[in-house]
Amino acid sequence: MKIAVAGDHAGYPLKALLLPYLKTLGHEVTDLGTDSPDRPVDYPDFAAAAAREVLAGRSERAIVVCGSGVGACVAANKIKGIRAGLCHDTYSAHQAVEHDDINVLCLGSRIIGPAVAFEITAAFMNARFSGEARHTRRLKKIEDLEKGA
Repeated sequence: MKIAVAGDHAGYPLKALLLPYLKTLGHEVTDLGTDSPDRPVDYPDFAAAAAREVLAGRSERAIVVCGSGVGACVAANKIKGIRAGLCHDTYSAHQAVEHDDINVLCLGSRIIGPAVAFEITAAFMNARFSGEARHTRRLKKIEDLEKGA
């Protein structure tokens, strides 16, 4: 699967570990930055870049990492067509794809460590949307909310 990965300076250390991990799982990874934990940057820029990669079809999904994961999640969800989820456990990571069809995973590098992040990432990457009628109906309601309905 093609996946875009981005993070701000606080997310950089975890992002740097996720890139080779995703490759070991067989995924094609696009690194959208940042390239240093030492230069402060703004998480909305990186969340938006990752979201736009998904919308453009250059990546099937994205992972965005910031300090808590919250800011990146808020920013990514402002992009129409993006369904970002903040997940710090494996159940949420796979369930969010299976039921809510999220296409962007947000992680907090100051909240979880690498081992947990790897497990969450694997759960997210291996999950597929169920397509069940109740989930499809709910996604339609989310799309209506995006339209201002």
